[in-house]
Amino acid sequence: MRAMILRQVSSLSENQQPLELVDWPKPEPAAGEIRVRVSVCGVCHTELDEIEGRTIPPRFPVVLGHQVVGRVDALAPDATGFGEGDRVGVGWIHSSSGDDRENLSDAFCATGRDVDGGYAEYMTVPTAYAYPIPSCFQDHEAAPLLCAGAIGYRALRLTGLVDGEWLGLMGFGGSAHLVLQMVQSQFPRSQVFVFARDPSEREFARSLGAAWAGDIHEPAPQQLHAVIDTTPVWSPVVASLARLRPGGRLVINAIRKQDADKSALLDLNYHDHLWMEREIKTVANISGRDLREFLPLAAEAGIRPHVTSFPLEAANQALLELKQGGIRGAKVLTIE
Repeated sequence: MRAMILRQVSSLSENQQPLELVDWPKPEPAAGEIRVRVSVCGVCHTELDEIEGRTIPPRFPVVLGHQVVGRVDALAPDATGFGEGDRVGVGWIHSSSGDDRENLSDAFCATGRDVDGGYAEYMTVPTAYAYPIPSCFQDHEAAPLLCAGAIGYRALRLTGLVDGEWLGLMGFGGSAHLVLQMVQSQFPRSQVFVFARDPSEREFARSLGAAWAGDIHEPAPQQLHAVIDTTPVWSPVVASLARLRPGGRLVINAIRKQDADKSALLDLNYHDHLWMEREIKTVANISGRDLREFLPLAAEAGIRPHVTSFPLEAANQALLELKQGGIRGAKVLTIE
């Protein structure tokens, strides 16, 4: 089968072709697993973290990709719950402990990092971590929901937002543009304020109904009850804390932060950024519960990702564009 593999960690600025197209062995489903013939796979910032060494795969070479939509192609003899031809999705969680805190468990196994993922024509997954895709979504629409959407749903839940409260989104990429749509459905009286460096991202946010959009260093029109930071750098953390009301909560939705601007933390001032019971919460991974709850919710709410598609062979180009910013929605690879 065709697959794009990562052989070693490198900086994307120095090596713009980190993934190699190869003929890769087709996997066989182990006990309790199904094999998925991949149709599309989303491109996520976590892949940049894997490539550049901020979250290193335990072995090389490895097939990246964890926003997978495809059809069941084969089943282990003991695999139940699906039949051949069923459409399924696979997210960042490939397997874990199965309890409510499985996203924090030492047993957590990540798709496309700890095991081969969806930048390939086929992959395997335990049946407990494959999810039916609502029929209203096309394959390319469903892929970003499996990570960007579900992790955004988890982050929104952690804010404790109440309808009518004001939410800030720091960064406006694949996850944040879905969070904005979720807020409009779940909290119709709440206003969303978007902070993004790129003018096109700010324009995109306004087109989707953001109450306001400005640069990350612009003051917000009013203090916010909560902020979700989806950026890979540190300065937005400080900027977000400065925009919180007393008792407000910052939820950081990032698997790692880059070190390039870590000195921005020296600008933290206890009185201006942390006092008055402001809180900081981080999102760690994603659980099966998140996906089981979010996919039907997204269908009911009419959430639609804005997607740019690339062929599998153009995975390096898609990753480079993601690295350079100016993202409008999500990116997916067309595999099938």
